[in-house]
Amino acid sequence: MKTNKPKDIDEYIAGFPADIQSMLREIRETVRKTAPDAQETIKYDMPTFMLHGNLIHFAAFKKHIGMYAVPRGVEGFEELSNYGGEKGTAQFPLDKPMPLDLISRIVKYNVQRNLRKSAQ
Repeated sequence: MKTNKPKDIDEYIAGFPADIQSMLREIRETVRKTAPDAQETIKYDMPTFMLHGNLIHFAAFKKHIGMYAVPRGVEGFEELSNYGGEKGTAQFPLDKPMPLDLISRIVKYNVQRNLRKSAQ
């Protein structure tokens, strides 16, 4: 879908049709509320939030929104098995509501993971 490299998350979101923009904004707002101290950037041509390292990446594709740094196989995140994706990733279908509660829990988990790593 995207061909130009975005300079920031606003530009990334603006490059998609209105319905996809809405989903991307929902995800962005969920991450912001969950991790208000995280910094926004673009890494690997994707919206990225940083807090003591990479916190979460997400990107829109033809049929799904991919999320990266996802705790697959971790207790409390069993519902990730309902979504496609390899280890550490999840694919949320565009034709379903975004699982914002799950995304919030993933971000909380990743904040704690990064804080533990940074304290070592």
